[in-house]
Amino acid sequence: MTPADSILFSGAAQGAEAAFGEAAERHGVQEVNFTFEGHNDARGRGIRVLTTAELQQGDVSLAYVSRLMHRRYPDTPLFRRVLQSIWHQVNNAREVFVVGKINDDKTVTGGTGVGAEYAKFFNKPLLVFDQARNGWFRWTGDDFEKVADPAVTQARFCGTGTRFLEANGRAAIDGLFARTFRR
Repeated sequence: MTPADSILFSGAAQGAEAAFGEAAERHGVQEVNFTFEGHNDARGRGIRVLTTAELQQGDVSLAYVSRLMHRRYPDTPLFRRVLQSIWHQVNNAREVFVVGKINDDKTVTGGTGVGAEYAKFFNKPLLVFDQARNGWFRWTGDDFEKVADPAVTQARFCGTGTRFLEANGRAAIDGLFARTFRR
């Protein structure tokens, strides 16, 4: 993988997305951060403000998402736009990396989990760094399986995750980029 030919798709939010962007910038990887008017972006590099029509392309029924994730999400314009922008991140990528927590029901906690579900639905390689278990896990199609020291294998990849990034999550992101984009 060459950094100049690689693109990180993310959302510029605080926490994991900002850490993915910082790592991309340090390693010379291009960055596209999908956002929308009124979003509080933690990064300014590679900002791509989605239009109303583009946001609509990623619109998914909140009732469907709530059933899929086994929890209720707020039916607010802000939350809907967040989910729509996550759809663009995953849709544009060929591989998805998530930092968060894997639940017993094989979903990932929070809005981050919706990105993981999009990856499953689109049949894209999905790797999750579970901060509670301190390890990377790959979605096999049926379950999450622990993996050691993954690397990015696709030039177009998504990096998303929790706003509540812990030190081990940041280290996992830094390690992922270091293994993939050694200089």
